[in-house]
Amino acid sequence: MTAPDPERATRALRGVAAAVLLLEGIAVLFVPRGIAQSGPGLTGTRLTFLLLLAVVLVLAGGVQRRPRGLLVGTALQVPLLLTGLLSGVMWIVGGVFVLIWLYLLQVRKELLGSSFGDPAAAPPPAEPGD
Repeated sequence: MTAPDPERATRALRGVAAAVLLLEGIAVLFVPRGIAQSGPGLTGTRLTFLLLLAVVLVLAGGVQRRPRGLLVGTALQVPLLLTGLLSGVMWIVGGVFVLIWLYLLQVRKELLGSSFGDPAAAPPPAEPGD
């Protein structure tokens, strides 16, 4: 199945990708509170990593209009999932976000024919004499 208007579908899916990345960034901002009360606590390195990851996720949401924005967002799913090393519950939260991201890529593939590339250009309409 392909979208009747690939350009419109591309814009919509880019908006969804940006929203997911923004939500991921917000979720990462909740992690410091959780790890401050457990284990070795909140060290400067852990806090720096989490804040940097949150900022990069939000910024990646802003570059979804660019051709490689989806690749950047996909690459950021790995450090998001690895926040589970800091707080056990982030394995679940990060896993849910990774599953949402994979679903988004699958929908994009079904609608546009490619998970990462630009939508295939629609063939020009045939003229009546052809």
